[in-house]
Amino acid sequence: MMPWEHAIIGYVAYSLFVHTVYQDSPTSHETIIVVFASLLPDLIDKPLAWQFGVFEGGYALGHSIFFAVPLSAAVAILAYNRGQSRFSWAFGIGYLLHPLFDVLPTYIGSGELQLERILWPIGGNGSQQDSISEGVVINFVPYVRSIGGQLLTGEPSRYLLFVLGLGSFAFLLWLYDGMPVVKEGYHGVRERVSRLDTNNDQR
Repeated sequence: MMPWEHAIIGYVAYSLFVHTVYQDSPTSHETIIVVFASLLPDLIDKPLAWQFGVFEGGYALGHSIFFAVPLSAAVAILAYNRGQSRFSWAFGIGYLLHPLFDVLPTYIGSGELQLERILWPIGGNGSQQDSISEGVVINFVPYVRSIGGQLLTGEPSRYLLFVLGLGSFAFLLWLYDGMPVVKEGYHGVRERVSRLDTNNDQR
């Protein structure tokens, strides 16, 4: 699964959780945390495997349940002690869903359960590249070609339909949530501009 797909799944899951449990929308900080956490396994494993050769493939420490669960628990304890329990949920949901959805689509599509991806150091696999840039190109280019071919032929796969549908739902949900991050950024820029205008007028 590609990084942006993990980010979409993480945001949708966390937003629905917050609406259900807290009857609220995600804040900007929570949105940043859940998106970052949903990308973190790849941010750990891919550079260490592809750039530095620490691991044999891109599914290693960061994707392992032996690391993901203790890390999420540690973040939860830290967040609870600081009175930020929702931050712990944002991190845990984003991070723990990543390894799950690196296994689930393959199982649904072919019936093959690749648990070795999330069982490092017992398991672990993935492609080995000579650099980050090579790894990105080798994984990204076939993905784009596959999507382009499906769209041009008008015969999208069930997986592509799922991704497009989920992406559309995530965008609408983000709008409903008040466009967290973008909205605060916009207001922050406006406030700074207003302050500059006020200071110039006072001079």
